[in-house]
Amino acid sequence: MTKKKVLVTGGAGFIGGNFVQYMVNKYPEYDIYNLDLLTYAGDLTKHKSIEEKDNYHFVKADIADREAIFALFEKEKFDYVTHFAAESHVDRSITNPEIFVVTNVLGTQVLLDASKHIGVTKFVHVSTDEVYGELDFDPSTFFTEDTPLQPNSPYSASKASSDMLVRAYHETFGLPINITRCSNNYGPFHFPEKLIPLTISRVLNDQKIPVYGDGKNIRDWLHVLDHCAAIDLVLHEGANGEVYNVGGHNERTNLEVVKTIISTLDKSEELIEFVTDRLGHDKRYAIDPTKLEALGWKPTYTFESGIAQTIQWYLDNKEWWEQIISGEYQNYFENQYTL
Repeated sequence: MTKKKVLVTGGAGFIGGNFVQYMVNKYPEYDIYNLDLLTYAGDLTKHKSIEEKDNYHFVKADIADREAIFALFEKEKFDYVTHFAAESHVDRSITNPEIFVVTNVLGTQVLLDASKHIGVTKFVHVSTDEVYGELDFDPSTFFTEDTPLQPNSPYSASKASSDMLVRAYHETFGLPINITRCSNNYGPFHFPEKLIPLTISRVLNDQKIPVYGDGKNIRDWLHVLDHCAAIDLVLHEGANGEVYNVGGHNERTNLEVVKTIISTLDKSEELIEFVTDRLGHDKRYAIDPTKLEALGWKPTYTFESGIAQTIQWYLDNKEWWEQIISGEYQNYFENQYTL
């Protein structure tokens, strides 16, 4: 029997990387292809445990490179595409919006064209709750799949644009698609520029922890492994053309998150340093995942259990994040894959 082929774009990143490992280990009967350009946040060292497995394959390529992507799709004839690849750091999008448009919008369009060309069985586009804009602090309000898109940063605007392209390819060309929109992820292999790993690494090194504004901005936190299970379910059971929100029901202010980490590591809150707020900093995100739960998904991690597991993972894997901070991880591809 011919193995099904699953393409995971951005599989050297945080969420995509966890999904690659999840799929390689759960579905030995599938061939899992990890496509990544290995930009600054692309790290292959996380895949040392699976890189020798027969059903894991790595391809270095730019999703915006039409010629390379079409050649790959025509060669491999993928059954499924799960699209994670994106520039994702809001601060970087404020500094340099153009790269976000090129990767997140044009790159998505190239993938859609290639998927249409070979006739994939399903294209799952992994997006973000940030496309909805912001909520006020009323705890009874949530984003649903019907919430209008009102992105407030260049990053979220580029993701909203790619969402609309995916929807349009379904409506115009009949491409089988799903869109997932998740809340903030955390867990193993999170790149150290993001709030939780940044805080953990700086607390362990007794360095100041920068907190934007007054730290009262609220995010709904989702463990990355719960997110992987959700995408797996949508890939196999999601109704064609539908959007599914993926949320953890774990709302915390940024300051609460930082203080939880400091307390767990038995350090002083004097490490907290309030800094000038981010431009256009959204007040609150919160997701209603009822539609996805109707498919049979429930998060397995509470924030308390998830953050404890994550902190322990960073304690147990100092070598990984220390070589990320030092930049040594960027040499891994050349050493491992270049003859």
